[in-house]
Amino acid sequence: MHSRFKAAWAELPEKLQSVLRPIIDKSDFQGVLTAEQVEQIKAETSVDDAELAFALLPFAAAYAVTPISHFNVGAIARGASGNLYFGANMEFSHVSMGQVIHAEQCAVTHSWMKGETQITSITVNYTPCGHCRQFMNELREGGKIMVNLPGRTPAVLHHYLPDSFGPSDLNITTLLLDPVDHGYKNQSRDRLLSAAIEAANQSHAPYSQSHSGIALQLKDGSLFTGRYAENAAFNPSLPPLQAALIMINLAGKDIHAIDQAKFVEKQDAIIKHWYVTENTLQALGCQNIELAYLD
Repeated sequence: MHSRFKAAWAELPEKLQSVLRPIIDKSDFQGVLTAEQVEQIKAETSVDDAELAFALLPFAAAYAVTPISHFNVGAIARGASGNLYFGANMEFSHVSMGQVIHAEQCAVTHSWMKGETQITSITVNYTPCGHCRQFMNELREGGKIMVNLPGRTPAVLHHYLPDSFGPSDLNITTLLLDPVDHGYKNQSRDRLLSAAIEAANQSHAPYSQSHSGIALQLKDGSLFTGRYAENAAFNPSLPPLQAALIMINLAGKDIHAIDQAKFVEKQDAIIKHWYVTENTLQALGCQNIELAYLD
């Protein structure tokens, strides 16, 4: 078992330990339980969906990267597929606070990068801040997402974000998690550049049309991508680098082990992420960073 899970394991009810251990112990565990695994766990332990999500929260929080606050938040997002996606807050030293990732953002983005198209509930160990409530409001039927908190009656997001402002107020019908393809040409033989363009093709930027994507190669040769997730309220938008860092962290790898990065965006984009992306990557120890423009 990964050392990050040892404290969480001690909190796990005994009836869950035997059935979860073969899953958590796998070297390729990436912070997601499939619908099939969820149903197996429930059948063998007699826990319900809510009990299982709450039991998993300490494992999600174990992914937190908190050099600034030292305050770990975990989230479990349930997809319409039945999959459970882990999320945790992530902070980065020596860059602006605006670059941090909230746990709910992490779990939702994790599900998006894994191909989920709708979130039905989210379980968090602390009350979602306004930033996260607005981020989740970008999802299809976002107001109906069930929010589960320890010691509280479950309530839909609309309860926590009444009279909300969202995509419909700006006549946007393509929402975050909806499958898209923006049609940018991808004829590159460069592995990283090709992956970055593909990520940009799936980015969510209906307000600015400033599509962007990134591909990161770690020192062990593994590759991770990220794409831009824009928000109707603008500030809760998540840059592509943060999406890629989420996937690196949840794969159990070191975000400080990035060896190369290729970032793509539109040359005439009204929203540009290049400079903050370069700055954050340099703070993480990566110096081999290249910019290319989408065609």
